[in-house]
Amino acid sequence: MHTELKVNGTTHKLDHDPRLTLLDALRDHLELTGSKKGCDHGQCGACTVLVNGRRVNACLSLVAMHDGDQVTTIEGLGNPENLSDLQAAFVKKDGYQCGYCTPGQIMSATGMMEEAKAGAPSHVSPDLAGEVSLDDAEIAERMSGNLCRCSAYPFIREAIAMAAEVKK
Repeated sequence: MHTELKVNGTTHKLDHDPRLTLLDALRDHLELTGSKKGCDHGQCGACTVLVNGRRVNACLSLVAMHDGDQVTTIEGLGNPENLSDLQAAFVKKDGYQCGYCTPGQIMSATGMMEEAKAGAPSHVSPDLAGEVSLDDAEIAERMSGNLCRCSAYPFIREAIAMAAEVKK
């Protein structure tokens, strides 16, 4: 099967088995190993990437479903010399410990911040329409699909809040 993806701004043409997941395509075929295989069941969020700007668990998504799509991985957000605001906030606030979940946390937070900016409500949003304020409860709810085995959640939420303030 053939699939064409634009990953981090570069077009890739893949010849692959139709059962290949987006995560395995990124890691094994394109050598983008920032996205992690945590649970392989969509329950931990370590594999989170953005597809056309929306959060996706790459372990649950077949690459064949994304022909022509734009995929952003952690490698596409920044690099050590030029970190994104969110990456810099994770460093400043110690929003990581072992670092295994960090790429998925950052990718999910990137997508989540755009969802909030667009006014998409969450379960804890006080209103279904209008501006969404990224307070601690709102961030915790929106990030609930991303697990951290080291329990760095307070620092992760602080980093997201810091980056959200920078973007305003």
